[in-house]
Amino acid sequence: MELFVERGYEQTTVADIAERAGLTARTFFRYFPDKREVLFQGVERLEQTMVDALLQTPDEASAMTAVGTAMGAADGYFGDIQAFARRRRDVIAMNAELRERELIKLARLSAALAEALAQRGVDAVEARLAAETGMAVFRLAFELWLADDEHRRFGAIAADLLRRLARLAPAT
Repeated sequence: MELFVERGYEQTTVADIAERAGLTARTFFRYFPDKREVLFQGVERLEQTMVDALLQTPDEASAMTAVGTAMGAADGYFGDIQAFARRRRDVIAMNAELRERELIKLARLSAALAEALAQRGVDAVEARLAAETGMAVFRLAFELWLADDEHRRFGAIAADLLRRLARLAPAT
């Protein structure tokens, strides 16, 4: 991350990363298929954490409550990495290829949540709707969490946004 910030993503090579880490390029490739994945390491673990939490939500819970539970689980994944996440955000923002990769990863997370909701018996269309709505909340919560003056945990921000969402769309 330091190299990406210092030199820029495009100007940083795998050899540079490996050297800074005290590794060979060959060893680097045992851990990452390419340098992009340095920035996306752990996304699969986040997805699994969220899906597991969603699936463990009580059966009587609504689809959106289950999605909210998944958001709460993301809080444990993110922990106290705001400073790192801010640098990561800045690196990604400067590169179209990385922004595209980020969108692909988020779409995959949404699909995984929708699939988990469907496993819970939620109608396929409603599962997608709840998952996509949840991802909109996730993206906004993440953006707010990365603000320089933000001190709340990710989960608290996501929970607040979900409460606001419920007020925006009261049952009819």
